[in-house]
Amino acid sequence: MDEPGSQQVLRLSTRVIGDITVVRLCGEVDILTATPLSVRLDGLTAGPRPELVLDLRSVTFIDCSGLAALCRARNRMRIRGGRLRLVTSSPSILRLLRLTDLAHAFEVYPRLSDALARTPGKAGILSPAAG
Repeated sequence: MDEPGSQQVLRLSTRVIGDITVVRLCGEVDILTATPLSVRLDGLTAGPRPELVLDLRSVTFIDCSGLAALCRARNRMRIRGGRLRLVTSSPSILRLLRLTDLAHAFEVYPRLSDALARTPGKAGILSPAAG
């Protein structure tokens, strides 16, 4: 457990698989971490036709600032003719996407292998029972 007053840190690791950049996020994506995340994602989406997978399986919390960072990356990808995929099966993240009406805006996959293997248009938001 964290000490009172300690700050959560978002850890980020990047690797390239073929022509796809996979970014693994660990921790909280919130008002404290969203800006540095956006800066990093801006760099990764700067070129033409970027292919990016955000692995959110180790994200423990995401707030509206975090969602804004994801939307910013998605918009940059679309403008450049690229593709952004999210990897998560977290009921809380999936619920947040549905409640904010963003479920349709992202390709969401339960496993990294699915995000890497699927062609555009084959994904859908996961629907945990009793969402």
